[in-house]
Amino acid sequence: MSVFVIIVAAFVIILILKGLVVVKQAQVIIIERLGKYNRTLESGLHIIWPVFDKSRAINWRFVRVDYQGNKFVQHKTETRIDLRESVYDFPRQNVITNDNVTIEIDALLYFQITDPVKAVYEISNLPQAIEKLTQTTLRNVIGELELDKTLTSRDTINSKLRDILDEATDKWGVKVNRVELQDINPPQEIKVAMEKQMRAERDRRAKILEAEGEKRSQILVAEGEREAKIKKAEGEAQAKILVAEAEAKAIKMVAQSVQATGTDPAQYLLAVKYISAFNDIVQSNDKTVVVPYEASAMLGSVKALEKVFKS
Repeated sequence: MSVFVIIVAAFVIILILKGLVVVKQAQVIIIERLGKYNRTLESGLHIIWPVFDKSRAINWRFVRVDYQGNKFVQHKTETRIDLRESVYDFPRQNVITNDNVTIEIDALLYFQITDPVKAVYEISNLPQAIEKLTQTTLRNVIGELELDKTLTSRDTINSKLRDILDEATDKWGVKVNRVELQDINPPQEIKVAMEKQMRAERDRRAKILEAEGEKRSQILVAEGEREAKIKKAEGEAQAKILVAEAEAKAIKMVAQSVQATGTDPAQYLLAVKYISAFNDIVQSNDKTVVVPYEASAMLGSVKALEKVFKS
């Protein structure tokens, strides 16, 4: 009798231990009773019927790294569903652009399970479904773009992929937070052609900058020469004005002197002409000096000048 009691007690203890379930933070467990959905166990301590209640497993995907740094994918079935954000690192895949260039793309997907019940019952293999959906959507999006646009529009591609995947996975109780393209590798011949194009573009920009600098230098030199000529012309004009003012002042003074001595102004001007002409004759001939026939008129003019200067 005592042996039977011990066996029963042990069985009851085992059932109690099996019926106690501790769920960690950010995890849930789907409980089925006799094969039908019963409830969702959230974080904390719960009691279930071990014989009638059973946790529903879900397929999950893990990326492992070996000691050589190589990545490999591992698939497992888990009874505890992780509600934290998960990262799927997809293997490289070949995608054809709109201009028929085959490129390799390495993508990352960040998603989070928002409805564990849908994630279990609406799709049989959630990781595989997300992976295949991401690959096909990526092919469709890249197939609409040319190579140059693909290389320069990562943000646009990421945003478009996120919107499409988020809408498609909403039925599965999954929220796609973001999609990142880690690397885009075009073929080697395309890389060589792109490098040549970039080198030619840099050379063209350098020549343009050099030509613009030379043009600016010539403009500055021309402006400097123009300013110098303007300043020189202004200086000459100012000098002529000053000379003219001085001559006018001298003429005025001479005219006043002529009027003061009572000399005829016409005689004074004639005397100045005579002396100027005589000076030219003397300078043009070093040996012979020709005296005009009417020397008396010139001497009279000199007398008139003498009176003016004495006054």
